[in-house]
Amino acid sequence: MQRQPFLFFFFLMIIAVCQQSCQPAANSNLKETNDSAVVKLITLDPGHFHAALVQKSMYPEIDSTVYVYAPGGAELQAHLALIKQYNERQDNPTHWNEQVYTSSDFLNKMLNEKKGNVVVLAGNNQRKTECISKVVNAGLNVLGDKPMAINSSNFAMLENAFRTAAKNGVLLYDIMTERSEITNILQKELAHTPAVFGTLAAGTQNNPAVVIESVHYFYKYVSGNVLTRPDWFFDPGQQGEAIADVGTHLIDLVQWSLFPDTAIDYKKDIVIKAARIWPTPVTLLQFAAVTKETAFPSFLQPYVTHDTVLQTHANGEINYTLKGVPVKLTARWNYQAPEGSGDTHYCLLKGTKANLEIRQGKEENYKPTLYIIQKSSGSGYENEVQDAVKQLSTKYPGISLQKNKQGWLVIIPEKYKVGHEAHFAQVMQRYLQYFKERKLPDWEVPDMIAKYYTSTKALEIATKKAHN
Repeated sequence: MQRQPFLFFFFLMIIAVCQQSCQPAANSNLKETNDSAVVKLITLDPGHFHAALVQKSMYPEIDSTVYVYAPGGAELQAHLALIKQYNERQDNPTHWNEQVYTSSDFLNKMLNEKKGNVVVLAGNNQRKTECISKVVNAGLNVLGDKPMAINSSNFAMLENAFRTAAKNGVLLYDIMTERSEITNILQKELAHTPAVFGTLAAGTQNNPAVVIESVHYFYKYVSGNVLTRPDWFFDPGQQGEAIADVGTHLIDLVQWSLFPDTAIDYKKDIVIKAARIWPTPVTLLQFAAVTKETAFPSFLQPYVTHDTVLQTHANGEINYTLKGVPVKLTARWNYQAPEGSGDTHYCLLKGTKANLEIRQGKEENYKPTLYIIQKSSGSGYENEVQDAVKQLSTKYPGISLQKNKQGWLVIIPEKYKVGHEAHFAQVMQRYLQYFKERKLPDWEVPDMIAKYYTSTKALEIATKKAHN
């Protein structure tokens, strides 16, 4: 009789264990968490489609479970819809398992739980720098979409965040997709081939050695669908002015192309000569087509004229010198691209032997195209160009030259033209390598700081000019 209570409780324990083991696993249609993965992603308030593009591919080093913290709403749903689209596509589907927390205290909740070790930030830029500071202060790594700072006060906060990241041994890195575009890569390679390029031309403010420009469009397609933009995207206080937003890509390319693997000291190496900003008009009908909103919100009313036209802060220009090299940089936004085209990029590097020019106009069928424009008249110059490109083809098999009236068109095989969305995976691969090594290249941090100094200082100058 004394053994009956023991047998009774033993029997209950067997039932409990059986019930627990027989329960169906949550999300059983998804692959299990990869506990051996090095990286566990956290997505924080994904208000921009770039947050999803980071997950358009799978990576062996990244756990398939991603922790999402956001206040909820349409932007979060748009993000989750893109992830779902990638998971369900026919060709090479992903298998992300999104664990979502929605509440107004999402940031504090994420910082307290620390369920991952790399935080992806892509959304409203008004508080992004503050979030970056809190994340690195908590000992978490950051992969941040551009821009990481949209004004001078943000810049001071970001500079301090880099110091905190170094102290805490975490990586703070921004997503610079344009470094992965093949024409930019080859332009950089040829700019450092003296037989082809010579040396960089001296240039002046009125005749700069570097001219770089991008044109973006509000109405565009992402992953095959028309992009819906949040209404705050049109607010310079939340998205940022053009030169402080997409202008960061251009500033980065200039630094990366002209002075690769070189630490830039913004206090000595950068001088802003002039800067200006101007608006792009967007009608209420155009605004509605992009945002699905039927009226301009109150925070945009200061920029609305005649009740129906929004004067969007969408264009900017900077004239500056980088280590003495005169640069003219222009970032512009229009409403919709010409049929068959999209965002465009232009870059001219002036050398003593040749100019290297990337065009993306109608003549190029709106595809980035690299030209070598001959300036040298030496009898053996053509052979030098041919030899240089042949040597370069050992690194990039298949590239060749086609003679034209001005010099040569660089022929690039289609296999290298992967497109903007694929560049996010290439950035992630670089970041994962840095994560594995537990450090960024020595020049990356000072060059990121220099980049954001250039954009925010130029905006400060342009804003004062606009108000005078």
